Amino acid sequence: MRGQWRWPVLAMFAAGYGANQFVPLLALYRRTLALSDAEATAVFGVYALGLIPGLIFGGRVSDRRGRRPVMLAFTALSLLATAVLITGQWGVAGLYAGRLLTGVVSGTVFTAGTAWVKELSDEGGSGSGARRAALSLTAGFGVGPLVAGPLAQWGPAPQVLPYVVHLALAGAALVMLPRTRETLPPGSAGQPRAPVLPTSVSSARFRRVVVPLGPWVFGSVTLAFTTLPGHATGPTGALGVAFPGLLAAGALAAGMLSQPLGRRLHENGAARRGTAAAMTGLGIVAAGCAAAAFATAFPGIATAMIAALILGAGYGICLIVGLREVEQIAAPEELGAVIALFYSLAYSGLAVPYLLALISPATGYPQALLFTAAAAALTLAAVFLTGRQRCRPGPN
Repeated sequence: MRGQWRWPVLAMFAAGYGANQFVPLLALYRRTLALSDAEATAVFGVYALGLIPGLIFGGRVSDRRGRRPVMLAFTALSLLATAVLITGQWGVAGLYAGRLLTGVVSGTVFTAGTAWVKELSDEGGSGSGARRAALSLTAGFGVGPLVAGPLAQWGPAPQVLPYVVHLALAGAALVMLPRTRETLPPGSAGQPRAPVLPTSVSSARFRRVVVPLGPWVFGSVTLAFTTLPGHATGPTGALGVAFPGLLAAGALAAGMLSQPLGRRLHENGAARRGTAAAMTGLGIVAAGCAAAAFATAFPGIATAMIAALILGAGYGICLIVGLREVEQIAAPEELGAVIALFYSLAYSGLAVPYLLALISPATGYPQALLFTAAAAALTLAAVFLTGRQRCRPGPN
């Protein structure tokens, strides 16, 4: 049956929503639970600790046991994760536990779901699976804070109502997923245990394009979730808690709109096209970091939003290019594991705001962000040089 990719896409959208619904609520918890900066940063960041086992589990186990059982189990677990977050209104322990569990769920659903959508999308032509997976994640990431922020700012029960939307989305996905066919070939569960690193990642394309590109996927847009709301917005007036959500949603909307450009730059799978597409994404990330430096030097709603939009556009191109590279590199039996490794590289970029927080007391945020822009530009140069080296003809 055609079109069955829609139900894994819904589950991925719900997981992305659940991951980012917390962004605007963090400002609310700072006030109601009297969280210090260190506590707020830790609550936000514990999500990344859950991602690590989730990414590993989602890819490798779904390669061996099937996409559907893994997606069903962890979509159900996402309901529990959000229920635990609701208990955070009574103490920070609920926030830590809920965010950690959300990370485990997100890592698993993103990797298993991306592989499943790719396999179900084969009739849609080259790159359709990567496009659908990237759009579903980005839409979920963006809609989460866009909806949760206004509900927390102006709705009743601000520490409960924003989470109800995610419970409804994940519940709907849980009902529909059993209708989706399994794509794992019969007998795959009995295959020998996979090596620690998939053999597909030994390719030059993975080392020279995917590895340097990966950390900038979330190393860019995460600045719009953390650094910009805290240091670049200035007074937000009546928007209050809602503005961080609007900022995150704006960045992710730019990410969605930029993905077709990344796909066109990468079309036909030629090595030079892939390198050029990666360089375009990295160039936009570098420009976004420079815009963020300007926004922290001259805080305001307009400067923060412009920086967020540029960072989001860079994120969108880097994400779609990375996923398309992985689709072309991975052997079919290793697809989930290679996607998991790519997402692990991508989520390592969550460390960027924390590194900025460490060095900013000595340098200030504008200068620290200029260093970050320079690092992105150096990554672009490295991809360019290694791409030229690979494309240079050898001796006859």
